[in-house]
Parts: sequence; structure tokens; C-alpha cells
Amino acid sequence: MNWDNNQDPWGKKNQDPLDFDDLMKKFMAAFSGKSGGNGANPSSGMKIPTGKLITYFLIGALVIYASMCVYQVDTSERAVILRLGKYYQETGEGLNFMIAGIDEKFQEDITVTRRFSQTANMLTKDENLVDVTVSVQYRIKSLKDFVLNVKDPEASLREATESALRHVVGDNTLEETLTTGREVLAQNVQTRLQNYLDVYGTGLNVQQVNIEKTDPPAAVKDAFDDVVAAREDKVRLQNEAERYALSIVPEARGQAIARIQDAEGYQAEVIANAEGEVVRFEKLLTEYKKAPKVTRDRLYLDAMQSVLSNSTKIMVDVEGGNNLLYLPLDKIMEQNKKQEDKD
Repeated sequence: MNWDNNQDPWGKKNQDPLDFDDLMKKFMAAFSGKSGGNGANPSSGMKIPTGKLITYFLIGALVIYASMCVYQVDTSERAVILRLGKYYQETGEGLNFMIAGIDEKFQEDITVTRRFSQTANMLTKDENLVDVTVSVQYRIKSLKDFVLNVKDPEASLREATESALRHVVGDNTLEETLTTGREVLAQNVQTRLQNYLDVYGTGLNVQQVNIEKTDPPAAVKDAFDDVVAAREDKVRLQNEAERYALSIVPEARGQAIARIQDAEGYQAEVIANAEGEVVRFEKLLTEYKKAPKVTRDRLYLDAMQSVLSNSTKIMVDVEGGNNLLYLPLDKIMEQNKKQEDKD
């Protein structure tokens, strides 16, 4: 079966497909009044009803507007809605609705911990300059206060941090700021900073404040390092002296106690010997009264025995002569001892 090239199988004439540019021209002509009353384009013969085009346009605009009115809030987020510039409500997790063009939405994650750090030059209590680097970790506690009460809450946080830091550093000396007082310094800054933020109504909650670094100004850093080194040497020498004292003092105390005990023992020994001599003298006195000559001779012999027994050399002077008799008792005793050893 042969078909005419200009007809389809059903006997209708084929029409060329409409070009996109032609469609746009027809669409614009329908709204500019260039087409006929029924919205037809006389040049192509295609009729596009004006009412239907308006309906499609309104439906598309309505869909777009509806999509602008619906918004999603995640679990960790909160959203604040302002209606005509005034607070309307705060919404939580899920799909929510607002009137686009009338309502204004502010949406933030209130669970994330935010952080910033800054360095400032401070004056201490003892009128010294120090560079302090502080870092602050914070979260949004109340999104309503965060949005409505302060124009720029985070800028206010930075200014409040510097103010609190200057106040606390001004109450501490340079040594406390640089060494031992840094932890207490951070705690005091956090307490004062949170008070400032609560007064301002920023809706922020300070999680932690860290004093990351405290240094003297660069112009005097070398001199300050020398001071620190001298202070460390002082502490080291003091520790060595204390350690030496801890070792020498107990030893000296022990020696003192030993000497005291020796003196007390010597005192007791002397007293006991003296008391013994007294008792012995009293007994000798009793015997002397009974037999004076015998007792006197006995005392003489005992005294001579005691003296001669401790002497190794004896000189004997012969009465009426010039001869001097010498008895080397030490040599005699030494020879006797050697002889006994041989035997």
C-alpha cells in the first residue's frame, strides 16, 4: 500500500515538529496580546489556549512556593521562625511549615561544639606585659536568644572573652600567669565569661576555656628567659640544699645522741668506780685500824706491783755507789714469748 509522503496511514497530513524557539515565541505572544483572541498563532496554525497557559503557570508557581514553605530540621538542629520580624515559634526535629515571604527562618545545629582562639597583650598585677593565647569551646544553649537578643553573638563572645581575660590576668602576677596559675586562670576566665554572656543574653554556653600559651613580649623575651633560667637554678640549688640537709641532719642528730649516751655511760662508770673506791677505802680503813703495819706494807706492795707491772724498763739505783742497774724487761718478755712460741 502506497502512502502519500505528506499523509500518515490514517490519511492525515504530517506536520513538522515544533521548534523550542517557536514554542517560546508563541508562549510570550500569548501573554503580550500579539496573538488572536483565542490565543492562536496565525503563522503556524497551532492554537494554544491562553487560560490553560495561565493555569499551568499558576500551578508551577504554587508548587515552587509550597516547596519554599516546607523545611526539614535534623535531630541535632533547631529552627527559629520570625513572622513579620517578630518571634513566632521555635521548631524541632522533622518537617515543618512556614509562610514564605512573611516568615524568616534561622536554623542552627545546637549540638556541635564550636571553637575559637585569640591572642592579646595583657598587663599583670605587678605591671608586667604578657602575651596570652586563649581558646574557648562553646555551644548554642538557646537558639531564640542567639537569634534575637544580640546582633552578632559570636563577635560579642570574642569581646567578652578579651574583657574577662584582661580582668583575670590583671589580678595575677607575672609568675602566676606564666607558670603555676594558668589552670586557675582558665577557670576564672570561664566563670567570668559565662556571667558576661548570660547578662548579654547571647544564648551561648561556654564548655571549656584553655590558656594555650603565655609568653612575655618578644622585645624582652631573651631577658625573661634569663630570669626564668636563674629562677630554675635557684630552685635546683634549694632542692639540693634541702636534700643535703635531710641527709646530714639525721646523721648529726645520731652522733649527738651517741655522744650523749657515751657521756652518760662515762658518768655512770666514774660514779660507780668512785663509790667502789669509797667502799674499798672504808674496808681498808677497818683493816688498817686492826693491824696498821701489816696493812701499810700490803698497800705498799700492791702499789709497787701495779706500777711495775705496767713498766717495761726498770732503773735500780744502788745506795752508796755510782752503778746504775738497768733491767730491759720488755726485751726479756719478748724473748720469753718467742721461746714459748717455738716450744
